[in-house]
Amino acid sequence: MTIKMVLSRSAQAFVMAFLVLTAVFIIMRLSGDPVWLFLPVEATDEDVIRYRHLLGLDKPLYIQYLIYLGRIVRGDFGNSLIYRGSPALEVVLERMPATIELTVFAMLITIFIAIPAGLIAAVKPNTVFSYAVTVVALLGQAAPPFWLGLMMILLFSVKWGLLPTGGRGGILNLVMPSIVLGSWGAARTARLVRAGMIEVLQEDYIRTARSKGLPERVTVVRHALKNALLPVLSILGLTIGAMLGGAVITETVFAWPGVGRLIVQSILKRDFPVVQVAVVLISFIFVVSNFVVDVLYTIVDPRIRYN
Repeated sequence: MTIKMVLSRSAQAFVMAFLVLTAVFIIMRLSGDPVWLFLPVEATDEDVIRYRHLLGLDKPLYIQYLIYLGRIVRGDFGNSLIYRGSPALEVVLERMPATIELTVFAMLITIFIAIPAGLIAAVKPNTVFSYAVTVVALLGQAAPPFWLGLMMILLFSVKWGLLPTGGRGGILNLVMPSIVLGSWGAARTARLVRAGMIEVLQEDYIRTARSKGLPERVTVVRHALKNALLPVLSILGLTIGAMLGGAVITETVFAWPGVGRLIVQSILKRDFPVVQVAVVLISFIFVVSNFVVDVLYTIVDPRIRYN
């Protein structure tokens, strides 16, 4: 990867972060006035005016936006409106380990289950296993996460009592949320690996490798899989962002104390600073993950370095 490409990706990341900041700022201001959520019912008009001035909401929208950008440049994301005035960045960072933990386990399901399943289904395309992988992948992409989560709670927690219904604790608490969060990405990855491997296995260089007497395992893993993984890398990079976004639903269903659940709670309570920090932080992780995918591209396919 050249310096020019690094600078180009960095510029794109900066523009994306700026657009995300702007979009979140405007949407949150359009969602409603948070003042009435914090004042008692008997509050007077003078109390409302005083509190709006305290929060800086009495200024024109563009002035509020410029003040917000100026604070961000200084590393000040504002204070939470509901968490006793704590810095919004600290509130979000306290919840981030739980979300990262859940996302990592969901990605492990995608990598260590979906990729081998798609690989085996491609090598043996007309078997029961191959058809089963296709059907399960279709169901995994079609099933809404909230429905899948509720069904798993109903079966594995309420009916059979095998797993806890929610919350963060031991390894058992991670099983159902990880499966729900990783189901869509795993299903899409398995289908993509299967389709890519079937196409690559028909190439001339694969037939040449087989004609030389190479073991089938070496031919499939070293030659076919490496070339079929290029589109999969793109999907995995996008899957991380999709999981971070999908964590909003999954964490809410399973009462997982992560950033996703924090965003839902903060939106309902109009906690502007916390929502803005959370969305910007998730967007930053999404950008970084795609940058890592670009680097992996050059490792998997060295030809890309010279293009």
